Amino acid sequence: MKHVGKLGWAAQSPYDRFFDFIAPDADRFAVLFDHIRSLALNSIVVTVEGKRHFFIFPCGVNLKLSAGSSFPFRGESPVVLSAHYDRVDGSPGANDNSAAVFMLLKTALRLGELGIGEWMIIFTDKEELQKGEGIHDQGAYSLAKKLCALGLENARVFNFDACGTGETFVISSTAEYLLEKNKRPGLEKTSRRIKALREHMFAAAGRLSVRHLLSVPTPFSDDAGFMQGGIPSQTVTMLPSAEAAPFASALRNQSDLADAVITGAGLDRRLLPETWRCINGPRDTHLRLTPEHFDKIVRFAIELCR
Repeated sequence: MKHVGKLGWAAQSPYDRFFDFIAPDADRFAVLFDHIRSLALNSIVVTVEGKRHFFIFPCGVNLKLSAGSSFPFRGESPVVLSAHYDRVDGSPGANDNSAAVFMLLKTALRLGELGIGEWMIIFTDKEELQKGEGIHDQGAYSLAKKLCALGLENARVFNFDACGTGETFVISSTAEYLLEKNKRPGLEKTSRRIKALREHMFAAAGRLSVRHLLSVPTPFSDDAGFMQGGIPSQTVTMLPSAEAAPFASALRNQSDLADAVITGAGLDRRLLPETWRCINGPRDTHLRLTPEHFDKIVRFAIELCR
């Protein structure tokens, strides 16, 4: 990404609506809807149980479905890049999860330029849960059920969350960690699919010669809802190397830390990376973003679709 002044990144398409998106009173659905339309991306909004999800497809995919026609990629296994667009009340949501949304908009534009097909981008609604809500209240849960009904149960879903700060790719091992602990019969297929998704991510990182790469348990994101809904997914996030290394060390030295990170129960938040401690609150502003690394995530997302 070119540097044009301190905030030059925000003057370049598609990031030019970023500050509208994180404004305190922003109607994030309306901003994103208008921006996707202005970028001339091939998209529709799919509403499931009151949650409004954006679907973006390659140019040329017919979205004017007539009676009897099938949903795009039905019965196939397209790559799905996902990022939630909602935020916690009172938080600007710059890193969680506005940055990833705009990176995937850039990815969609680049995929179109490159002529790469067999992909979808989904911006999910209702990732953030309120007190008393559970995984089945998450938008990704009912969305996964809907995708299965549409014949997309074999979609390969890669979830991008809090990707705006740092240069270290953190590939979540949460699902694999929990499946390893739960030996309940019938989970073998899910385990194989999670492993395949992780291997696909590592292969993409290898082709790009990613220098900073880590795989550790992370707090659940939309991957929780997707998996409960019947479609395993894999999450990637980003951390500064100065935070990633100490966190990995703490996980190795404290056997109960992984469970605490995943469930939140008994978690000493001082052990979490500073970047994660800032999300879901007023400190999640653009000042903590590292736009010089944004294109790394875009290139990674593109590579996942090759």
